[in-house]
Amino acid sequence: MVRRQFLMLILVAGLSNGTGHAQTRPGERYRALADTIVTTALRSNRSIEMLTNLVTTTGPRFSGSPGADKGVVWSRDIMTSLAFDSVWLEPVMVPRWVRGPVEKAVVHASPSRPAVELSVAALGGSIGTPPEGITAEVVEVRSFEELRALGAKAKGKIVFFNRPMDRGFVNTFMAYGSAVDQRGGGAIEAAKAGGVAALVRSMTTRINDVPHTGGMGYADSIPKVPAISVSTQDAEMLSVLVKSEHAVTVTITMSATSLPEVASANVIGQVTGSEHPEEVIVIGGHLDSWDKGVGAHDDGAGCVQSIEALRLLKSLGLRPKRTIRAVMFMNEENGLRGGIAYAAQKRPAERPIAAIESDMGGFAPRGFGVSDSTAYSTIASWAEVFAPMGADNITFGGGGADISPMMKRGIPGIGLVVETQRYFDLHHSDDDVLENVNERELALGSAALAILAYMISEEGLPQTGTSPALLH
Repeated sequence: MVRRQFLMLILVAGLSNGTGHAQTRPGERYRALADTIVTTALRSNRSIEMLTNLVTTTGPRFSGSPGADKGVVWSRDIMTSLAFDSVWLEPVMVPRWVRGPVEKAVVHASPSRPAVELSVAALGGSIGTPPEGITAEVVEVRSFEELRALGAKAKGKIVFFNRPMDRGFVNTFMAYGSAVDQRGGGAIEAAKAGGVAALVRSMTTRINDVPHTGGMGYADSIPKVPAISVSTQDAEMLSVLVKSEHAVTVTITMSATSLPEVASANVIGQVTGSEHPEEVIVIGGHLDSWDKGVGAHDDGAGCVQSIEALRLLKSLGLRPKRTIRAVMFMNEENGLRGGIAYAAQKRPAERPIAAIESDMGGFAPRGFGVSDSTAYSTIASWAEVFAPMGADNITFGGGGADISPMMKRGIPGIGLVVETQRYFDLHHSDDDVLENVNERELALGSAALAILAYMISEEGLPQTGTSPALLH
């Protein structure tokens, strides 16, 4: 009954390419459809059901781990069970980094003070320490420039990078961008200065005792030193000690190590277009997660939302004109191998027309960021369709890490933008668990993806614009 009534709504609204199509705005034509998709998503509860099943089946899904392998099988099986037109794996080799059982940092401020253990987490890709650890005096800096200005004073020291995320930004992703360079490049800069290790303040605005991990890198021409993050609460405490004591030393002990690369896969499922099957709209998230928490928000949410978007369209009897493809990318967190491999795959019979990514957590959708100026103009004109769920903020500039290799090939990239205030409370930490996901917010994100992907499949998307400088 629901499907029959809905199909009547489509006919009445003039969603076909007939005369009614040219006389109404897309926002008017798709409003009833959008409302039905939203209602179905909220009532079905399938988004949270899938996410629960994913994280309980796999646990953390760090690249190359048994959990990641389970995630590949889970994704294939769930899309097969939902009777997508095609489901397949595309192999990709991924790095294998193992945290190991030991990650510890102990502060020795002065003989009159007891030693204090810090809450720490090894940064992904870091080398370990000798079994006895590394003990050295700490120097605190807030920027690479400040470190360079120390000159020889940093030699032989543990460099403590303590620049907080700027709380003044409304968008916490901008705050993240203002501070994350010290995590990614801190070990390189510490080694350049003659330091023996990098101790980095966790990337969160929240002051608590939970350390946040994340990716870091080395340069081939620079010696490698260990890198470890410290909780914001302990970073504040350590900063006070460094300023008040004559010399503060820290002992860092880590068993992290890198192993040979292993085989994994992107997992792909699609609903094939009825009129232009060669034109492909990709929607996706990354299947891998860090080994802290279970990756419920980052990015289990984006994966299940992409799958649920296709399920919603199928459940309503909708057959898109163009192919809509859900891609579960592997290895976004520490290598981007899945996104690179997908973009490099030769598909001569296809023409990708858009790539949409959900990788900001399963929070309430607020709109979309669009990389291509012409595509942005088109999608911005559809904003009223997303207004009832509060997701009508369409901005120029956006995309996502996994789809960035596609964007470099000229394919418009679109990122689902969500309410950002709580994301970095959880990001890359033991707090990224199912209990911190709101099922209604998650479902609304699924609906937003379904609506946008379907509108692009029906209307097409011009691709002759430019990208903002921030994407280059």
